[in-house]
Amino acid sequence: MEPACRRATGAPDWTHAMTALPRLSDARRRAFTLVEILIVVVILGILAGIVLPQFSDAADESKESAMKQNLMRMRQQIELYRQEHNGSYPTLANFIDQMTLVSDQAGATAAIGTAGYRLGPYLPKMPRNPYTDTIPIGSGVVGSSAWYYDETTGHIAPNDSAERRVW
Repeated sequence: MEPACRRATGAPDWTHAMTALPRLSDARRRAFTLVEILIVVVILGILAGIVLPQFSDAADESKESAMKQNLMRMRQQIELYRQEHNGSYPTLANFIDQMTLVSDQAGATAAIGTAGYRLGPYLPKMPRNPYTDTIPIGSGVVGSSAWYYDETTGHIAPNDSAERRVW
C-alpha cells in the first residue's frame, strides 16, 4: 500500500517501474555470445566467397562478347572494303583512315563529304580492344598492339593474348 501523502501530491510511484526492468541475468540471455557472432561472420564469409567469383566471370564474359562483336563488325566492313576496291584490302599503314574516312577506288582517303571520294566510311570509329582498352593495329608479335591485321588476307584478330589471337 502506498502512503496517503504520496497519492495526494501526485508524485509518481517508482516501485512498480523498478520491477519492470529486466534483471541482469535476463539481459545476458538475450544478447549474442561471441561464438554466435563468429559463426555468423564465418557463414557470411563463405557466402561472399561463393558469390564474388560469379561477378568476375560476368565481367570476363562481357569483354569476350564485346570483342566478338567488334571482330564481326570489322571483318564485315573489311570484306565490304575489298569488294568496293577491286579486291584490295585496306593497307596496314592506312587502316584506320581507310576504314573511318571516305576513299576513292584506289584507296586514297579524304574527309567525309569530299567530292570524288564516294566509298566509305566503313566504321564510324575504330573499336577498342576491350581487354587492353586501346586501338593500335599492327602485324607484330602478341602484345605489340591491340589488334593484329594481315593486309594480304584481310584477317583481323585481337593481339592482346595468344589465346584470343586465333579467334
